[in-house]
Amino acid sequence: MSRSPGRKQENHKISRELFVLTYGALVAQLCKEYEKDEDVNACLDRMGYSIGIRLIDDFLARSAVRKCRSYSETADMIAQVAFKMYLGVTPSVSCNSVTGNEFSLILDKNPLVDFVEELPAERASLCYCNLLCGVIRGALEMVHLAAEVSFLQDRLKGDDVTEIGITFLRKPEDRRHRRNK
Repeated sequence: MSRSPGRKQENHKISRELFVLTYGALVAQLCKEYEKDEDVNACLDRMGYSIGIRLIDDFLARSAVRKCRSYSETADMIAQVAFKMYLGVTPSVSCNSVTGNEFSLILDKNPLVDFVEELPAERASLCYCNLLCGVIRGALEMVHLAAEVSFLQDRLKGDDVTEIGITFLRKPEDRRHRRNK
């Protein structure tokens, strides 16, 4: 049985839409189960972390990328390869520090909010896409890169773009020094 060339992309789009709708239902359920937005945010982060520590194996196997030599390369890899592979978008990357350990991933379009107009007023401190922060943090930890990951801006909260901040917690020379011991 043969497939038409456009069929694979159509299936990808359908499964992405299904994922986005399912994610929305998950967040809605968590909002029913937890009164405080902070609890929902923490739960989404933990779920994302669990996904990230498993997803890194799939990413490394499917992408065949080489080892990153700097935090800048790592941030570019996350944006240009991982986001494109799993979410179909490519955020821009900017370095936010002189030391080179703080980066922002700026998404003009966040596919997880395709069907979300705005957050309810009573959920103003909800980080709807906090799962992404956990995924990034979990994946980075599995390749021995400790990082803090958080939303700096969010379109659902009235900002112009969605911005995810990544702060690598160790300096690159700390990593090299440990390996040489």
